[in-house]
Amino acid sequence: MGRPARRPAAAASTRIVERVQTGVRMEKRILKVLKAIAEYHEISLGDLLEGIVLHAFEGKQPFGAPGLERVREFRRIYGLDLDASHSHRLVEASSPGRKGKKA
Repeated sequence: MGRPARRPAAAASTRIVERVQTGVRMEKRILKVLKAIAEYHEISLGDLLEGIVLHAFEGKQPFGAPGLERVREFRRIYGLDLDASHSHRLVEASSPGRKGKKA
């Protein structure tokens, strides 16, 4: 059946928030890896992204050694060969006229 569902953190540490629906565009293989990680942890994609962002905002690693090993495996499975050096330099193949333009 798989791992048991994660239990929420202690009630004293939970926070009530307002969530909004968003429509962001993201590189296809990055999304596949993120969905695989979320599925592995039995959490929603939104919860995973919130956690990654909150860690990044504090300059903390969102994944420990075992988590990074899983990320590497999912990257291999989905053919994700991009790394941080590609950040902010990705251009869609279907975007004629974008070459040389800055966003």
